[in-house]
Amino acid sequence: MTDAQTAASRTVNTVLGPVPADDLGVVAVHEALLSVVPGAEHGYDITIDRAEIFETLARKLRDFRDHGGKTIVDSTGMFHGRDVRLYEALSRSTGVHIVASTGMGPEEMLGGYFLTPQTNPPTPWPAEKFADLFTKEVTEGMVVPRVERRGAAGLVATAASRAGMTPTDESLFRGAARTALATGVPVSIRFGVDALQDLDVVLDEGLGADRVVVGDLDRRDAVAAGAPLEVARRGAFVALDHVGLDDDGAYVTDLERAALLVELVKAGHGHRILLSSNAIGVAKGHPGHDLPYSHVSSTFVPLAKSVGLRDEDARRILVDNPRDLLTVR
Repeated sequence: MTDAQTAASRTVNTVLGPVPADDLGVVAVHEALLSVVPGAEHGYDITIDRAEIFETLARKLRDFRDHGGKTIVDSTGMFHGRDVRLYEALSRSTGVHIVASTGMGPEEMLGGYFLTPQTNPPTPWPAEKFADLFTKEVTEGMVVPRVERRGAAGLVATAASRAGMTPTDESLFRGAARTALATGVPVSIRFGVDALQDLDVVLDEGLGADRVVVGDLDRRDAVAAGAPLEVARRGAFVALDHVGLDDDGAYVTDLERAALLVELVKAGHGHRILLSSNAIGVAKGHPGHDLPYSHVSSTFVPLAKSVGLRDEDARRILVDNPRDLLTVR
């Protein structure tokens, strides 16, 4: 197979079907479109107006496109408002590729069905059951509840409890890794207390580190522990994914993020960095993080360049790295 044929065969799963990996362009790699706290859709004080939601998200996606963006990854997983039909319509309307995700977590955000003891004595859901659930969302399409499956998930997203990984969290992580091994899509994890230990759980399943992105690595505790550099050394992707969050003491500021970014590049890890804002287009049942999806490229990257980031490194981080992560292998 020639290099051109190899490149042409590389694809990424979007809500409208596989697209060539080289068509992704600038990627917002860890964002949320519609984010609904499970159960909020039934709240008396919560309004879910699909037409209004569509217009709000379409406006934000067009702004992203107008600032050079081409692909957005909704990394909320299965049960936090994911609406596949809505995302299909948004992608057709705006021309922005949308990569949706399967997966769930942490344990406290799981529905009762996934916490119901399945054995006597009671034990958490085993990893193989989560793996089967997530794998089918990639190979058979994402579930539209009680109706059908549509579009293949392009990512498995999961998270550990902030107080530390629980047995159910571990099953989620191992199930996510097994899905990645079975389907070729990558895994996105948010760590609980120790990023390296949580990464090791996924790697213990035999998944290559280059198929894993570790999020939340711009938390102050992670930075203080040297986790971003060590995660990169192990070959996983480092996500500095709260760009624009300058007023939360649990996270570093954008100026500190920029300095950390340049430090990682100078240490030879520019090919393992991802940037994102964790922006929420429409939030229901919780406060939104209302930043433009274009914030990283239009505001943060110029700041990073002012402290030493080169143009070629910026392109690698915004285009090449997310493409390499999301390509089905």
